Amino acid sequence: MTTSTPKGLWKNEYLQTAIMILFIIAVVFGFWYGSRYVLNTEYPMLAVASGSMCMLPGPYCDGWSHPFERTLHVGDLIIVQGVNVSDIYAAPYPNGTIIVFHQLYGDELIVHRAISRTVENGQVYYVTKGDGNSLPDQPIPADNVVGKVILRIPYIGWLALWMRDSTGIYLILGLIAILIIIELILPIFSGKKPKPEKEENPEETPET
Repeated sequence: MTTSTPKGLWKNEYLQTAIMILFIIAVVFGFWYGSRYVLNTEYPMLAVASGSMCMLPGPYCDGWSHPFERTLHVGDLIIVQGVNVSDIYAAPYPNGTIIVFHQLYGDELIVHRAISRTVENGQVYYVTKGDGNSLPDQPIPADNVVGKVILRIPYIGWLALWMRDSTGIYLILGLIAILIIIELILPIFSGKKPKPEKEENPEETPET
């Protein structure tokens, strides 16, 4: 009868794979919740899904031909930081602060530039406008603001937009399933077993 020692368990291929998967999950969730804490907002990273912030006509707002212009394109990943009302500078393009806020009706998030500020009955309101839109939005209360854009990363947001599509989600789940099958299930059916750890026999003595 043989027993597995803790040292031997760490060399088990299945255990190593399971630990690696758990480690990756922990890193992803840790990064997400850590970003929320550091940036002081529930939405530290978002993907731009609309071309309303781009000032170029239709097909040129994809970000591929001019990724570093001072505007936002579809597919950009934006980094959002929580902001106080006093830190939002309202002014027309290109000086106003780009903010992320909940629309007046519903929970959809909008990213537009704050172009003016008003106070009504002690409540601060912001008038916002997409740089590429011809008309401003309805004033939104400051309580609707979730943060300001402090950084944009071209192209990376396309992955998040792609994941919003059910096809992308199913493909990612399929890739994860294939990885699990390759790493854990196929070795069982192929008869592959982890190499046993060599046991030392204390009674054996070297020959002289």
